[in-house]
Amino acid sequence: MTGSPFPWPSVLVALGTCLVMLVTGVYPVLAIAVLILWLGTLWLSGPEPVVETLARDEGSVSRQAMVELVEPFSVPVLMLDGQRIAAANAAAREALGPHVVGQDARVALRHPEAITLLAKAQGSAVVRGLTGARSIWHVSRVSIDQRFSLIELVNRTGEADISRAHTDFVANASHELRTPLASIIGYIETLADPDAHVDTATAARFHATVLREAKRLQSLVEDLMSLSRIEAEKHDLPRERIDFGQLVGSIAGEIGATHGDSRIQAKASDALVTGDRQQLDQLVRNLIDNALKYGDAKEPVRIGLINTGSEAVLSVTDRGEGIHPDHLPYLTRRFYRTDPGRSRAAGGTGLGLAIVKHIVERHRGDLDITSVLGEGTTVTVKLGLAVQADKELS
Repeated sequence: MTGSPFPWPSVLVALGTCLVMLVTGVYPVLAIAVLILWLGTLWLSGPEPVVETLARDEGSVSRQAMVELVEPFSVPVLMLDGQRIAAANAAAREALGPHVVGQDARVALRHPEAITLLAKAQGSAVVRGLTGARSIWHVSRVSIDQRFSLIELVNRTGEADISRAHTDFVANASHELRTPLASIIGYIETLADPDAHVDTATAARFHATVLREAKRLQSLVEDLMSLSRIEAEKHDLPRERIDFGQLVGSIAGEIGATHGDSRIQAKASDALVTGDRQQLDQLVRNLIDNALKYGDAKEPVRIGLINTGSEAVLSVTDRGEGIHPDHLPYLTRRFYRTDPGRSRAAGGTGLGLAIVKHIVERHRGDLDITSVLGEGTTVTVKLGLAVQADKELS
């Protein structure tokens, strides 16, 4: 019982018991045997030796040191004791779940690439589907000594999504640019061919087609440049004070004069917002232009602007065929069309709502699109009032 006080009270109890046994006539040998048995049990139940106690304390201190070592990392980090996860920082617990601490790393990561990596002293691997069907993680293992090692997990899902979006954008833009160019080149080559013998009426029709495709190409390039500018400025909060009600009323009146007053019904309240005048002008025009293109030509487009006291709520409603619910989540994607043939015939570039979405995001607003098949579509934009924006800045 090294390292602990001698248990005198227990010994005295044992001696007292033996004396009672002797006084009552019990054989002395039996009394001595009971005394030895009692003292033996005291020894067996005593504290652990100092060496064992220190070893256990050192183990708990080491485990705590592991936790303190990996916790500050911003990326998920695991500390392995052999193949078992001895510690996981907050980022790892959030990504993989708190239950992984104490698990075998091969069970916690449960992917062939990760298991192959865990069989090596160190190295790295790309693991797909670790935390979701489309997730991509770069997993690295570094040995500390023969017993301990570190596992670092870096999430590459966002980078892959951005790369995929850029690839899709370039492919779609190339296709959209190539289509009118091919049409223009084909008609011009026919008109320039002396052996084509194109009559005057056909030549005039070809010229009209070339002009239409050239204007479509011009609109597409302008929308691409506009989208690029808006994305470049998306982190810069606009500072100009704009009477949004006056802007909406002016644009509605201008478009109404062009398409006929019966096509536009506008009612706009006064609403002072902080924004970029050119971009808000483009936002309103894009929404009205879409409503005119895809709405019923016999029904008016209704434009409303309401001042709620904290927000300016713009709504543009058409009475067209409506949009199927399956399409609604994707309408603001670049070049997304519910009906490509109809959109191109109407002169659409497929970028109008994408531009609207980015303008709304830059102005820290909200965009909502609702539609009912056979009844029409309503696009709603909510922007904070200038007074509200001043309060948030202060």
